[in-house]
Amino acid sequence: FFTLQQADEFIEDRLKSLPFQQAQDLRDSIESYLSVNVFYNKELSEKALNQNFSNVLAVHGKIIKGQTIINKGEIVGEEKMKILTSLRSELKTNTNKSTGNYLLLGGKVMMTGMCLGMMMLFLLFFRKDIFSQNSEITFIFILMILFVVVSSKVAETGSYIFYIPFSIAPILIRTFFDTRTALFTHLNIVIMASFLAPERFEFIFIELFAGIGAIFSVAALSRRSQLFTSIIAIFFTYVLAFLSLELILESKTLSIKLSDFIPFAVSSALVLFAYVLIFISEKVFGFVSDFTLLELGDSNSPLLRELAQKAPGTFQHSLQVASLAEEAVYKVGGNPLLVRTGAMYHDIGKMKAPRYFIENMVGGVNPHDEMAYEDSAQIIINHVIEGIEMAKENKLPDQVIDFIRTHHGTTLTRYFYRHYQMEHKDEVIDEDKFRYPGPIPYSKETAILMMADSVEAASRSLKKYDAQSIDELVDRVIGSQVEENQFINSDITFRDITNIKKIFKKRIMNIYHVRIEYPR
Repeated sequence: FFTLQQADEFIEDRLKSLPFQQAQDLRDSIESYLSVNVFYNKELSEKALNQNFSNVLAVHGKIIKGQTIINKGEIVGEEKMKILTSLRSELKTNTNKSTGNYLLLGGKVMMTGMCLGMMMLFLLFFRKDIFSQNSEITFIFILMILFVVVSSKVAETGSYIFYIPFSIAPILIRTFFDTRTALFTHLNIVIMASFLAPERFEFIFIELFAGIGAIFSVAALSRRSQLFTSIIAIFFTYVLAFLSLELILESKTLSIKLSDFIPFAVSSALVLFAYVLIFISEKVFGFVSDFTLLELGDSNSPLLRELAQKAPGTFQHSLQVASLAEEAVYKVGGNPLLVRTGAMYHDIGKMKAPRYFIENMVGGVNPHDEMAYEDSAQIIINHVIEGIEMAKENKLPDQVIDFIRTHHGTTLTRYFYRHYQMEHKDEVIDEDKFRYPGPIPYSKETAILMMADSVEAASRSLKKYDAQSIDELVDRVIGSQVEENQFINSDITFRDITNIKKIFKKRIMNIYHVRIEYPR
């Protein structure tokens, strides 16, 4: 076919050898006969185009079984690179089509089962307190399975698995439990997810170090703003792990681009989502984080402000108990923030009848002087029950309410019991009228609070504040609680109790400015 322009050029080429006048006459004559007689037909054009497409091969080449793709040390050219890229795509496709490969699917199921089984054994032998709580085990296993499912979905789409913020898992576990549980959980998650990663060793190496960095960054997580510090720490851990691995494996052909760090930056930034998950976990599973404990322990919180206004003596007593208990927990182990918060709220029930408690009495007036001993005992005992009701009304966590329930255990209101006993010597006394309902403490923190509460209250009645009287007081009060089996359900040892006594004695002497007399 000719276009009009092509036709003119063709005529000119043929007439250029003729004389000018003759060529001009022929040109005029020929051009008068030229006209367009070829038109575009869409249907025929598409048919011809589809026929041409059908003749194009879907592959650029063929690799037969046993054929060498590339030799060691050989330079990777453009053609070899296409083959290697095609191989990676094919391997990924075959790996993701697990339903078509029962052996591969079976292996993945076995590996997942082994990781979950190892996690269960770890909790059974080393974290019995977690193993005994269904909600805590459920939370850990849901978290593990969730990350594996997300990794599987990301791998199916062909996206880069490093975009997933695996560091969220150890942060959540460390927030509610402890460092070792966080590390072991993270290790199992990384192992399970590694079978969905293109480069498994690289994935395990980098994510393991990133998780360790995350755990260290939240070791003393007490403010929500610290999560931003964690993001920076996690990102730098990612970068260092990636660079070190590249230097080891690709030292001769090192080629690092800025785009290589984008997945790590995105993954680190997504760690902020941990804040939302912490809040959700507290509501769904009944956990309490250090964030919440700090907010509750603030003396400006509504309930504590009310306590300070209605029962100022009780509020000051609670502050002293919190100081004693917190220092003891630092020495013997436990959660200092939890015991401090529990101490601040343990006596809130006294707000219902503050003038019946000695620390709130003013002007030397004692309302118990005109009451029967059993009635007085009941008012004192009721502050525990009323405290629990107030705590529930104000939606305090169960972990804090436990301190209200257990801070007197099943002990007697001894003062009223003894006076009643003296007046009714020949009568069989119903001790239940003078005994707190319990339960007895069932954790190290609640046991320490019980000791601190009793010792601090008793220390106010001392007539003489010297080292000997304080020693005798602490030994007598805690010794009585031990004899009454108040600590048999708590994981506290006699060594712990001995250390706690030493701390209480030292603290009380400091409170009342007692000087130790040195021998001459």
